[in-house]
Amino acid sequence: MSIASSIALAQLNPHLGNITANIDRLLKARAKAGKLGAAIVVTPEMYLSGYPCDDLVLRSDFMAEVESGISRLAAETADGGPAIIVGAPHIDGDVIRNSVFVLDEGAIKARRDKVNLPNYGVFDDKRNFTAGELPGPVMVRGRRLGLPICEDIWTGDVVECLAESGAEIIISLNASPFELGKTDQRMMHAVTRVHESRLPFIYVNMTGGQDELVYDGGSFALAGDGSLACQLPSFSESVVVVQLEDSFGTLSLTGQVSPPDEGMEALYRGLTLGLRDYVNKNGFPGVVLGLSGGIDSAIVAAIAVDALGPEQVHAVMMPSPYTSQESLDDAADLAKRLGIRLDEISIGPAMEAMEGMLAAQFAGTEPDISEENIQSRLRGLTLMGISNKHGSMVMATGNKSEYAAGYSTLYGDMCGGFAPIKDVWKVQVFDLCRWRNVNLPRGAAGPEGEVIPLRIIEKPPSAELRPDQKDTDSLPPYDRLDAIMMALCEEMVDIETIVSRGYDRHEVARASQLLFRAEYKRFQAAPGPKMTPRAFGRDRRLPMTSGFNPLHVVSDNENGQRPKKEN
Repeated sequence: MSIASSIALAQLNPHLGNITANIDRLLKARAKAGKLGAAIVVTPEMYLSGYPCDDLVLRSDFMAEVESGISRLAAETADGGPAIIVGAPHIDGDVIRNSVFVLDEGAIKARRDKVNLPNYGVFDDKRNFTAGELPGPVMVRGRRLGLPICEDIWTGDVVECLAESGAEIIISLNASPFELGKTDQRMMHAVTRVHESRLPFIYVNMTGGQDELVYDGGSFALAGDGSLACQLPSFSESVVVVQLEDSFGTLSLTGQVSPPDEGMEALYRGLTLGLRDYVNKNGFPGVVLGLSGGIDSAIVAAIAVDALGPEQVHAVMMPSPYTSQESLDDAADLAKRLGIRLDEISIGPAMEAMEGMLAAQFAGTEPDISEENIQSRLRGLTLMGISNKHGSMVMATGNKSEYAAGYSTLYGDMCGGFAPIKDVWKVQVFDLCRWRNVNLPRGAAGPEGEVIPLRIIEKPPSAELRPDQKDTDSLPPYDRLDAIMMALCEEMVDIETIVSRGYDRHEVARASQLLFRAEYKRFQAAPGPKMTPRAFGRDRRLPMTSGFNPLHVVSDNENGQRPKKEN
């Protein structure tokens, strides 16, 4: 057999657990790769099953379907087309491994297992898998390939072993979730492995949304000197061939280069992909959301339209006696610009009914946050009724700042099947709106131009649950709140460290108090796509019940005071 002169990087979007669909998608990619002259096609980590499978790998029926899928793919390679290198879980005796299979000439030619199992952040590999032994290279189409799996390239041991045992190129299969700033981190590790091994390097990453994770693709190839030879697009499927050429004992690589998405573009497209795949892979016919005339619901509506198309987005304005005419007008303006259906359902009659129902219970008390939260819950109830009747998924519209501070209402504005901006700070929400007004994201189904009215962006944020209410009545300005909460949530630093950076001790202590009080609420929150280094959910795990109290300084009149949208 001739020596492979080209390798196809199949940056694909699997549907977790749908083995048949994943096989069909891979075979189409293989056919395309064959037409492009590729001798080998490589998938991301755990492509056949999807990743992370979590405890699905403990089910014998699931693993039997995976094993059958590997056999089917192996049989397909008897046609003389490209060999397949595919990631999948594997039962090895009485243990389960995260593996890569080499399929060629109608058979399983080799298997290698993941050595370094991540067990931090969103990863639980040590719960489900047993680590493999340090591997040697695999001969495929005349090439000695080193096949490390994802975490195996974040330290030097596996690639060093492969280089010392004769590999001539490293091909790494990955399912590396997106977060802001991670592209450079991946490239740094890859370049380090190249410089250590003096071998060219191919990095194949998954794309697509899986629950709270978003995979951004961005697969690439590096020459033996660490220079970029190929780069695939971000947040989209792609099959690209990398050409290999032997020259005076050196293997050179060439391919197309698509610059990766960065900054607000990466954030926006990640949110869009996460929502699109959550809705489509779970079989929802569309989404429904409460449109308040505020900035959070505005950006969520825009993301939904770009992800799904305007015909799949249903907005509902649910005014109370405290809703301003400006908010009504802004919601209508936004809906018109996005081309989505907008219905108006007043919660006034329901508020009156609740007031009568609870009159005896509330007798002798003054109106407070209880009445405010009833409004929010009536809106949640309305949206869930529409969802139950028509099947559309309710989207929660809260941002990370609100979830951190507990400035959200359980079973009210937290109500929903998915929270698209749950991991987006309020200051980033403003930036996203401004960015979207001057950019049409690649692959977006929404319109060009200024889709979010400037008045929505510029007016002071308000829950409008009482007369003249502003978010700053209960919270510091978002630029300060977000900086403090980022330090508390993403860096996990203490109050003194944040104060040493120049922040007011009282504000830091207050923010810390709000953060700890709301842990039980976040535990019940809808899932949302991870965008930051430490997202709420499986990425940040704290006890709901804890006697630990880092509070240092709170004035007497704030002791025990609850945030304005507590519960």
